Amino acid sequence: MSTDTHITGVRTVSIPVDDQDAALAFYTGRLGFSVLRDAPTPNGGRWIELEPVAGGVILTLEPARPDVTRGAIGIRFWSDDIDATRAELDGRGVDVDEMLAWPGIPKMFAFRDPDGNAFSVTARS
Repeated sequence: MSTDTHITGVRTVSIPVDDQDAALAFYTGRLGFSVLRDAPTPNGGRWIELEPVAGGVILTLEPARPDVTRGAIGIRFWSDDIDATRAELDGRGVDVDEMLAWPGIPKMFAFRDPDGNAFSVTARS
């Protein structure tokens, strides 16, 4: 039996948001992501795709269902200058945690978007 599924990577990760316009402003204005697509869907909604400046996995901002629990999504972004990234996000009013610096582990910090979704940034090393 073949185990090859022809899955070659992760294209998008969906982020549940209450207000797509407010989320779009946060992700572009405070995090500096670029809009790849903002198009109407046949059901009257919007399909919004964003990506970090250096590319990578695309994020979609999808309307949250009432039964969606918020919290850690498990996305870890990376940065070549973790201290500058944390300072920049903090200066832009992003809800950031203190820097974690454990021996033998890359430095990292967590942050949250206005909808309560939690992420982290890890030093690329």
